[in-house]
Amino acid sequence: MEAYLFDWLNLFFRWFHVITGIAWIGASFYFVWLDLSLREPPQWKKDQGIKGDLWAIHGGGFYEVAKYQAGPPAMPKTLHWFKWEAYTTWLTGFALLSVMYYWGADQYLIDPQKMALGQWQAIAISLAFLGGGFVLYEALLKSPMRQSPKLFAALLYAALVAAAWALDQIFSDRAAYLHVGALIGSIMAGNVLFGIMPAQRELVRAVQAGETPQAHFAELAKLRSTHNNYFTLPLIFIMISNHYPMTYGHEQGWLVLALIGAISAFARHYFNLKHQDNHQPWILVVAALALFLLIGWMVPKPAEPLAANTERLNQSQALALVEAHCTACHAEKPSHPAFNAPPGGIALEQWSQVEANAARIIPALRTGYMPLGNTSGMTDEQRSQLIQALSSE
Repeated sequence: MEAYLFDWLNLFFRWFHVITGIAWIGASFYFVWLDLSLREPPQWKKDQGIKGDLWAIHGGGFYEVAKYQAGPPAMPKTLHWFKWEAYTTWLTGFALLSVMYYWGADQYLIDPQKMALGQWQAIAISLAFLGGGFVLYEALLKSPMRQSPKLFAALLYAALVAAAWALDQIFSDRAAYLHVGALIGSIMAGNVLFGIMPAQRELVRAVQAGETPQAHFAELAKLRSTHNNYFTLPLIFIMISNHYPMTYGHEQGWLVLALIGAISAFARHYFNLKHQDNHQPWILVVAALALFLLIGWMVPKPAEPLAANTERLNQSQALALVEAHCTACHAEKPSHPAFNAPPGGIALEQWSQVEANAARIIPALRTGYMPLGNTSGMTDEQRSQLIQALSSE
């Protein structure tokens, strides 16, 4: 019953997280495009205090959008705010983290081959990392260093790379990636809660009072918004990376994450420039070339030949190894208490099923992702034997 409840909570929070994430990222992309696409308005609009305007067509209708230099002459009766998309994305993300990695810490968070941790120790480290990382970002943002955007960006990137490396030494490969994503998501949601929304409330207050808004509120909010803009593509990659163990399971998985994060943020820069009619296609060319080079570097090494004194497994022996280390989870009726059904719908109780999934099993074995948390105690020799047996099929 517990495994059944676990599956439903996992499904619900993951589904809700994706929905709210789409809403947040969609709104973010739209407003970045809108802000950068505004053009100088005609004089009669300037006389009304309009800074820029834009015309668009969508869904069978024309839209006219205008941005005021400071604010409208009078506040409208209905003013739409964009904040709950960010808040609910973070809340559902933390709920998913709690269900998947805290409730299921022994399976998903802890890797005893890296660090022998108890469940509560691992959870405490996780929470301390997320909280500490967020506090460090806020401290840097309030320091004079923010006056130099390029230096700040370089330092922030270096800090995230260091975090990825440190997490890779503590948690399972998959959990390490997830925690970098959780930190970035926390920073992004915090930027909305502690920076962007206060600046917008100050703007509304000033307009209502007939005052000139304080510039430093808007400047800091703009910087936070810019950070969120460049964080978006790396964060989306982390969200989907758990389906691809060749990334987080790579021998240098933390470096793979750092490089993909840099490449995707660099590609995002192209679109930011494009929205301003500044076309720099070389950026996408460089990003694509860097990605192809990374893919080439990540190509899995061929399985090392078995030592001369190591027995090559026949079919029945290989299946016995699968039964000993895999079928507690990957069975039509798993005996593992954390699963109500085979993960990914993959059952490995028959050799035909093992053969059919060999292309997925081999990378999972090679990267060490499976068996999950290696709770079954699979040795490196057994891992190599099974890879050889499956590779020869």
